[in-house]
Amino acid sequence: MDSTYILLQHYWWLLVSLLGALLVFLLFVQGGQSLLFTIGKTEIQQKMLLNSTGRKWEFTFTTLVTFGGAFFASFPLFYSTSFGGAYWVWILILLCFVLQAVSYEYQAKKGNLIGKKTYQIFLIINGVLAPVLLGTAVGTFFNGAEFLVNKEQLTDVAMPVISKWATPWHGLEAAFVFWNVCLGLAVFFLSRVLALLYFVNNIDDNEIQKRSRKQLFIETGLFLVFFLTFLVHLLLQSGFAVNPETKEVFMQPYKYFFNLIEMPVVLVVLLIGVVGVLFGIIKTLFSANWNKGIWFAGTGTVLTVLALLLCAGWNNTAYYPSLADLQSSLTIENSCSSFFTLKTMSYVSLLIPFVLAYIFYAWRALDLRKINSKEMQENNHTY
Repeated sequence: MDSTYILLQHYWWLLVSLLGALLVFLLFVQGGQSLLFTIGKTEIQQKMLLNSTGRKWEFTFTTLVTFGGAFFASFPLFYSTSFGGAYWVWILILLCFVLQAVSYEYQAKKGNLIGKKTYQIFLIINGVLAPVLLGTAVGTFFNGAEFLVNKEQLTDVAMPVISKWATPWHGLEAAFVFWNVCLGLAVFFLSRVLALLYFVNNIDDNEIQKRSRKQLFIETGLFLVFFLTFLVHLLLQSGFAVNPETKEVFMQPYKYFFNLIEMPVVLVVLLIGVVGVLFGIIKTLFSANWNKGIWFAGTGTVLTVLALLLCAGWNNTAYYPSLADLQSSLTIENSCSSFFTLKTMSYVSLLIPFVLAYIFYAWRALDLRKINSKEMQENNHTY
């Protein structure tokens, strides 16, 4: 295979992984919603919390859509297999985000027939289910899913469908795999940790600050339990390796551990990410006046998730293993777009730094002043 084509496949897996990592960081919006009644004890405090996360929910939703779009363009066979086969999971995820969008826009509208509290409950549902479902779905990258791929089926005029799901549950069976749920819960509690760090940084209210720092102990403990359990299991389990000569998929003991050893740069990224997350949390917990933890923990989150996703797809690894038929497993080689498509999109990807610069500018403009109770009472343009 042409070396440039291989390079493009790895390049696009890197971009998709980066988008996934950014999405996990931005799930602090969902984490904040799930903490609405835990941190906010009065109506004005709840309003401050909702406006803190509400001014960022579009970033999360846009990143989710971009993540899906990038997957569709660069690895279309994954898109058709997972989004087309495990559709119940993705429908539930999208429904959660629809509830979020509707709730933010309509909870404070005059003539609200179902009541503000109902929309706030919708936000809590989104805050709990979205991170858990997304984390559980990503867990299948390491633990496999029930699907079959037959590219010869494309010539069947009656049903030209390459992939099909092997169970009638269409993705819901992933929720019955402990290690998938373990990752889902780790993502959920991480989103709450990041939300608390963001509240400390973004809201000027003594009670919310104290409550957030106190709750941070609990959420950090729960996050570490689930994340470390998943990480240790991942490094010790057999992984889905690909023979570079025959392209045969086989089970290799300690595959993901060896991926880190054989890709030292990825290992360094993972270690820096973990240290960043822990530093942001610990310094916030033990420094009463320090509020920059979200930026260290947020950057650490992106680096950690990026390293894990690179382990799933690089170094001759099947990133979407099939439990129904091992040889149906998807790799960055057998599921990618054509050379022309990847090359053309690579030119377009050069615009990414400009997009990131705009996001940084917009974010900074929204966060120039901390949210306080006075603003909530005087400003009509609030959630």
